[in-house]
Amino acid sequence: MLKKSFLAAAIGLATVSAQAAETPSMEEMWKLIQQQQAEIKNLKSQLNQAETKIEETEVKVAATADAVEQGAVLASNSKLATLASWAEKTSIGGYGEHHFNHRDGDDQIDAHRFVLFFGHQFRDDLRFFSELEVEHAHTGKEGKVELEQAYIEWDYAEKHSVQFGQFLIPVGILNETHEPDTFYGTERNPVEKNIIPATWWEAGVQLHGEVVPGLSYNASVHSGLKIDTDAGKFKVRDGRQGNSEAVAEDWAFTGRLKYTGIAGLELGLTLQHQQDVTQGILSDDADALLTEVHASYNAGNFGLRALWAEWDIEGDYFEALGADSQEGWFIEPSYKLTEKLGAFVRYYEYNNTAGDSSSEDNEAWQYGVNYWLHPNVVLKADVTDSVDGAEDDSFNLGVGWSF
Repeated sequence: MLKKSFLAAAIGLATVSAQAAETPSMEEMWKLIQQQQAEIKNLKSQLNQAETKIEETEVKVAATADAVEQGAVLASNSKLATLASWAEKTSIGGYGEHHFNHRDGDDQIDAHRFVLFFGHQFRDDLRFFSELEVEHAHTGKEGKVELEQAYIEWDYAEKHSVQFGQFLIPVGILNETHEPDTFYGTERNPVEKNIIPATWWEAGVQLHGEVVPGLSYNASVHSGLKIDTDAGKFKVRDGRQGNSEAVAEDWAFTGRLKYTGIAGLELGLTLQHQQDVTQGILSDDADALLTEVHASYNAGNFGLRALWAEWDIEGDYFEALGADSQEGWFIEPSYKLTEKLGAFVRYYEYNNTAGDSSSEDNEAWQYGVNYWLHPNVVLKADVTDSVDGAEDDSFNLGVGWSF
């Protein structure tokens, strides 16, 4: 029993001694606290440095993002400004027409023309204009793609300009203004088609301006016609080269005076001269002179158009065929029954062999109506009633537009 008590006392004393040995003194506790405070201070310093770097990084990232965003905005604005400037200075337009023709039992429908205009204003006094046309829907058979106009126009003085390139010849009523919503009849009138011959363009240089208010002029030197007498041709219309690698041995000169000084009235006179319309095919020159006069008048709902044109061509070849004189004329009164519905009557005569006293003129009456769905969209219907069977009688329907 004594041994057990002694053993227990010994164990208790050892435990107390061990605990006393593990507990630090006050001095040791103070040192430990100071070490911990130093470590805490060091950690705070490192934390502050890290926070500072993070803030600096955030500022740089934000600055970079702003710079990128500003650059993108500037780039976008620059592109938009360039696009806006181009769009403001560039114009697109065009016209087109589809026809149905019934001639002596022969019915035909045709996408006759599809035309696009492209223009650009380089500055106030300098511009570009072009006209590209597809005829009869494609390039096969009678179809073709044509560049009708492509010229630079420069206003070299107030109310005076000059054109360089390919342009429409200033002659007649339709040759320069032939959008389908601007004239009566499904087809263009036969006189301007076969005698002038519309649509007619050439390449060269043309001056245009106003002499006094209401009186304007055109003066041009340009490529000319080439009537292929080797192929037996004699009609002026057959001589159009379309400016496609056109023979330019002999140039033509065109001058026009136009008066529009009275509201609704237009009077025009055109003269054109070409020394040789065969471009050297014949041994002697086929000197040709075109004279054309026209009048157009609109007063309220009433309209009137009249035109006369004649070619005088020298040379034995043309004289033998009676083609030394090719001429025609028409008169066309019209009336607007309503704001949208108009009616017209046209009488015409033309002859490409008028130099032969025995040849018969092509004569006909035409009657028809136009119905404008919109000022630039028109539906057309007309009939052609020939005189003495000189022309084919026909019934025609059409739709046309411009923009």
